[in-house]
Amino acid sequence: MDSQKIESQVRTRFAPSPTGYMHIGGMRTALYAYCFAKQQGGKFLLRLEDTDIERQVDGAEEIIYSSLKSAGLIYDEGPDVGGDFGPYIQSQRKALYMPIAEQLIEQGDAYYCFCTKQRLQEMHLQGHTKYDKCCLQLDKAIARQRAKTEPFVIRQNIPTVGTSSFEDLIFGTIQVENKELEDNILIKNDGMPTYNFANVVDDYTMNITHVIRGVEYLSSTPKYNLLYDALGWKRPQYIHLQPVMRDSQHKLSKRKGDPSFEDFINQGYLKEAIINYIALLGWSGKEENEKYSLQELVHKFSLSGLSKSPSIFDVQKLKWLNSLYIKELDFDVFFALASPHIIPQIDSWNILNPDIKTLCSLLQSRCSVLTDVIDLTSFLKYEDFRSFDLNLFENKKQKTDVNLAKIVIPKLQLLLQQCFEQDNNLHDVLKDFAEQNDIKLAQVMWILRIAITGSAITPGGATDMVKVIGNDSVLSRLKIVLDRLL
Repeated sequence: MDSQKIESQVRTRFAPSPTGYMHIGGMRTALYAYCFAKQQGGKFLLRLEDTDIERQVDGAEEIIYSSLKSAGLIYDEGPDVGGDFGPYIQSQRKALYMPIAEQLIEQGDAYYCFCTKQRLQEMHLQGHTKYDKCCLQLDKAIARQRAKTEPFVIRQNIPTVGTSSFEDLIFGTIQVENKELEDNILIKNDGMPTYNFANVVDDYTMNITHVIRGVEYLSSTPKYNLLYDALGWKRPQYIHLQPVMRDSQHKLSKRKGDPSFEDFINQGYLKEAIINYIALLGWSGKEENEKYSLQELVHKFSLSGLSKSPSIFDVQKLKWLNSLYIKELDFDVFFALASPHIIPQIDSWNILNPDIKTLCSLLQSRCSVLTDVIDLTSFLKYEDFRSFDLNLFENKKQKTDVNLAKIVIPKLQLLLQQCFEQDNNLHDVLKDFAEQNDIKLAQVMWILRIAITGSAITPGGATDMVKVIGNDSVLSRLKIVLDRLL
């Protein structure tokens, strides 16, 4: 593996653990890392950090791959696409870490630790808040011999005096007292590296120039820098991001029921809208505009626009933004996305040949999310239609009532049957009918719409509903309603 540093090219990475879903905070980190790299003409990498075997979930890798690709965050290097700095899965890089850990031991920057779980628990009970460096006192040669036959971990030897500092591109200078830092475990007793060690080794050997991650790692970064310095490696630049919150007190958490990226897709949100909204959770452009395509985000993204404060996830704002994207879809695209939510409902309508395309054309401007089409078409349910309240015919504004419906509907039956047979223009036919019977066209339209839908609220007017329901089913429904009225 060529670990020569490439100074001229920005390289960022997204390094999730394969735990089964793509949470919103993780997707935002990936988005920012992608935008920053692409804006700088650099590379965006995917690396899977799977050293915590107990938390792994079968199939999680595929969820990560598909979520990023679905969102348009196409990585230049990664486990499933390859690259010059692989493998891109930590467990497959295991042979890399131990020699570096042993080098640190030889330098005095790390040491073998043989303390049992019982001793560590006793330390905790006695009030110790961090490891006491007990095994640091062991002779290196003796410790190396013991390591051949006894369980051990390798710990980082952090100085007990002085301070460590670094520059974060968002938070500025961060400084901590070394005495406050604990000797991290670098290699676990199963031979696998911890995150604290592997992320340093992997970032360096993959030539990562900018580390973009959650603010929870801000306090650990001095430990990582001590490793960089001990190994004579150049530190990357750091960009730490504030969390995405459910409310002012709680972070978003899948374990507490907060939706993941996949959940929002399944709930009918468009991936473009989700990515747009996620970008606004901690970043703002120089203009007041809040609607950005991914290409626009890449062009306009800047570190100066990142916030030092947490962001609260507002589902209503996401829904509003999503409605804008839905309205702007080409109709054929909307139809392809919406019809899978409508088709399972059709059997409950008892309509011979419903015009789904016309129905979708009426629904597009009314949807905030794709799944809204389920509720917006519920008025077509046959069981509800058969038992709707006949008082719906009463409309004070239009001056209609049940008695007028009893007069109009029998005439409409004959009129529509003739209209359908002759393929006449329905609106013109109804207009002539209203004039000939000395009633208002609006009254005819109200009675007809109620008679064939059983609902005061529909996504279109009477003639729209006739087209959606179809000629045969319209005549059938008129007969059912008339039988109830008489």
